Amino acid sequence: MRGGKRQGAGRKKGRQNKASAAQRAAIAASGEVPLNYMLKIMRDEKQPTAIRLEMAKAAAPYCHPKLAAVEHTGKGEGGVVVYEHRIVFV
Repeated sequence: MRGGKRQGAGRKKGRQNKASAAQRAAIAASGEVPLNYMLKIMRDEKQPTAIRLEMAKAAAPYCHPKLAAVEHTGKGEGGVVVYEHRIVFV
């Protein structure tokens, strides 16, 4: 048979390519990962406020997930009415 998916072919799931593995090993060997560095600068009160703010902005996506906006609609694109502790779809 030619072409198509073959059992056992290709890289195994979860396995990193050689370049990524080498990069991660170099970062680990340095003793400090970029996120830890950003957090260290952010917490250092001797640093100027502008630099601390930039480090906080840069580190935030790695520490806190972005929340997605969700639109709630009722049945058939109807509205949503909230009564005390109940939600009624209209």
